[in-house]
Amino acid sequence: MEIKKVMIAGGGVLGSQVAWQTAFHGFMVTVYDAFEKGIETSKSYHQEFAQLFLTQRGASQQQVNDTLSRISYTTNLQEAVDGVDMVSESVPEDMELKVKFWTELGKVAPADTIFTTNTSSTLPSFYAEASGRPEKFLALHFATGGIWDANIAEVMGQAQTKDDIYEQVVDFAKAIGMVAIPVKKENPGYVMNAVFIPFLLSGLDLVINEISTPEYVDKTWVISTKSTYGPCAFMDIVGMGTVYHTLESLAVAHNDESFNKRAQWVKENFIDKGKMGMATGEGFYKYPNPAYASPEFLKN
Repeated sequence: MEIKKVMIAGGGVLGSQVAWQTAFHGFMVTVYDAFEKGIETSKSYHQEFAQLFLTQRGASQQQVNDTLSRISYTTNLQEAVDGVDMVSESVPEDMELKVKFWTELGKVAPADTIFTTNTSSTLPSFYAEASGRPEKFLALHFATGGIWDANIAEVMGQAQTKDDIYEQVVDFAKAIGMVAIPVKKENPGYVMNAVFIPFLLSGLDLVINEISTPEYVDKTWVISTKSTYGPCAFMDIVGMGTVYHTLESLAVAHNDESFNKRAQWVKENFIDKGKMGMATGEGFYKYPNPAYASPEFLKN
């Protein structure tokens, strides 16, 4: 089966980026979100990406117009999956929510549809049985922060994933301009997050324990490594909801209460105050003009 039409579940930052990248490379895309607000958010992101590609990535107006024409949006799950060859799921990092999503989708998706999860902190085997088609279920994981720049896609199967399905997803990743990273066995965090999550946790702990401020934590990292973002900026980009649910998932996976304590701190200091990160205009920084984007940020 050739992959021609893809459903993207989740209209947040990462789901919208995956939708854009997929459509830009010629695939038909349907963005699904359970809430109309999520659909409107995704549409807004796609207008932003259109301008970004025009002004900074050398795309022509025709390419941008064609990309937008390939993307449709819906809050109806059955409509979203109609005629779809592959699903890429980027719903929040909440295991219960993901199980519910895959259970419902498995009942209405075409029999041949391949299922992929973009989960960052859990494993595809957690959801394979719930999907009703474990032999067609695997992870296709994208990096945070502009997937067209950080263009890796980690492909990780689970015990029941068929080899030919795995190879189809590897080929798809390459077809949308990604560098496919085969992950040979299930591993929490894949390759990237096995390194990236401890980096974020170290930055978070420095702030929670009042050792330093978000600005100085990020400034230290950016200056010393010549990176674009520090850990606190990255957490704003991925969103505090994702940070919170990732910490909860890590608490379960590692049976470690310290992750729950971090999650509670994030909830009390950000989520309960409506500070969800870049998407809502405030997290560790205020948007659309965060301090770390200023040329003065790296100066005394």
